[in-house]
Amino acid sequence: MLQQPNDKYRAFPPVALNDRQWPSKTLTQAPRWLSTDLRDGNQSLAEPMDSTRKKLFWQLLLQCGFKEIEVAFPSASQTDFNFVRELIEQRMIPDDVSIQVLTQARSDLIDRTFVSLEGAKNATVHLYNATAPVFRRLVFRQSKEQIIELAVNATRLIRQRCEEQPQTNWTFEYSPETFCFTELDFALEICEAVAAVWQPCAERPMIVNLPATVEVSTPNVYADQIEYFCRHFSWRPEVCISVHPHNDRGTGIAAAELALLAGADRVEGCLFGNGERTGNVDLVTMALNFYTQGINPGLDFSQMKQVVDLVEQCNQLPVHPRHPYAGELVFTAFSGSHQDAIKKGFAARKEQQDNVWEVPYLPLDPADIGCNYEAVIRVNSQSGKSGAAWMIEQNHGLVLPRALQQDFSQRVQQVTDGEGKEMTQAAIWQLFRQAYGLTAPQLQLGEYRSQSDSHGQLQFEASVQQDNRPYAVAGRGNGLLSAAVDALRQAFDVSFTIQDYHEHTLGQRSDSRSVAYLHCTFAGNHSAWGVGIDSDVSRASLQALLNALAQGQLAGGK
Repeated sequence: MLQQPNDKYRAFPPVALNDRQWPSKTLTQAPRWLSTDLRDGNQSLAEPMDSTRKKLFWQLLLQCGFKEIEVAFPSASQTDFNFVRELIEQRMIPDDVSIQVLTQARSDLIDRTFVSLEGAKNATVHLYNATAPVFRRLVFRQSKEQIIELAVNATRLIRQRCEEQPQTNWTFEYSPETFCFTELDFALEICEAVAAVWQPCAERPMIVNLPATVEVSTPNVYADQIEYFCRHFSWRPEVCISVHPHNDRGTGIAAAELALLAGADRVEGCLFGNGERTGNVDLVTMALNFYTQGINPGLDFSQMKQVVDLVEQCNQLPVHPRHPYAGELVFTAFSGSHQDAIKKGFAARKEQQDNVWEVPYLPLDPADIGCNYEAVIRVNSQSGKSGAAWMIEQNHGLVLPRALQQDFSQRVQQVTDGEGKEMTQAAIWQLFRQAYGLTAPQLQLGEYRSQSDSHGQLQFEASVQQDNRPYAVAGRGNGLLSAAVDALRQAFDVSFTIQDYHEHTLGQRSDSRSVAYLHCTFAGNHSAWGVGIDSDVSRASLQALLNALAQGQLAGGK
């Protein structure tokens, strides 16, 4: 890289628009959307889609709710031409959907384009030619007047062809293809000339598309260009202003959103930002940006996984795991502090009176786009006490007391530090069951009975099995657990006390099982937790006590 890049590269000049209005505006409604996946997106693929993949993508776009879809460049290839004909002849286009096709400003290509569209109910013919100085000078070697003449003559022919096929509802779209680095006055001049030929009105709708063909400036400069154009274009009330941002500087979405603030009505782009070089503006991200601001985007991504799978199949390109809203990791927290905040956010939702979404680190409820909560928290060596506890609660219904969360997180930390890998949901559950006596308990409760004596004490008797050897235990206390502690102290010659106890039901039904969590301290300040699950809450409590005692004995807690 150059030490003095200004010797080779020049900063893009700002727009002289000192009274710009767009910074003080707010987006309150979604724009018109056009998907160009089947044209612009398709032409950027190493292996362009065949008819089968195109039809799959077409059906997906309809399911997502797109009403304007650029389907092909029919004069560019027989495959594209045939696809347009197939859509029309097989009546695959809903009455409320308009297909759009692209053409260059050449009479033979325009004629071929109209042949492809015969019989369409609603169609947009999209004409483009490059207008920027670098193209005029290096590519076409034409003057401004020659560039305008090319666009005007092509527009005149398109209007003539439209009038020859009145059975179709025609819309005309014109793009000064390299708008973002064309002189603003010249962009206005050529669009004025084109509009004067088309004469836009309700009967002859027109779209003026202002592309950021290659991003060359910060998004605010693009917004200034759009606002300047909208304020000076004499046909503005009669036309739809569309934008087609690319993502060369990584700010395609920001540019599109600011362009809407600056007066644009419509956005062209692709699902997940496919397109030439770094891609077009990403319509999925942009639509869900509106959604998270409480604005209905008019597009449906409620089954995001299906959308991702089909787009990957058709484009033969992966969607990045960190892709906004759609990637497999975008709702996932590994960090302990993030997990704790998310867990508390979900807990608070159960108590709140309204439905306002306020969960830390999650700008969107994953359920709204068809995702479950399993992937929200995943556990590795960076995770804290809340991560594993969340997974156990979500998948098994156990709401662990805070101190038990801390105890279990230390066990999880030992495993993840040792292996250096993420710990799966199944592995966490297996570790929990082994740690707290839910798998092959060392002390197993058999039959038991309890009754009050004449002194108000509870007499407790039980059969306890250890290593296939039965023990008869008996004790007394002022309650079931205190009597059981007395019995176990005598039977196993161990000194311990109950430090903490929690219980809850698993589920809402009257016959649901119960879970008990019990924390015991032993001589020398050693402590251990036990967990018991049973349809009888008393048995669950007693087994939790036995499991805590077994853990304490194993750790030398006598």
